Amino acid sequence: MAEAIIKIEGMSCGHCVMRVKKAVETLTGISEADVSIGTARVKYDEAKVKREDLEKAIEAAGYKVAQ
Repeated sequence: MAEAIIKIEGMSCGHCVMRVKKAVETLTGISEADVSIGTARVKYDEAKVKREDLEKAIEAAGYKVAQ
């Protein structure tokens, strides 16, 4: 089990938090997603999903992953 802490730009409200959480949790292999404004802490199975997949899901939800 791996853990990623991802900084996210463009979030400003509870709706943003729920949108990112839903986007991440739809991926296979996610065991926990703790999202707050500006950050997502995700525990996931590296055999089923990669960090890049998490970042792509967040960006597809309309937010920018900070590098």
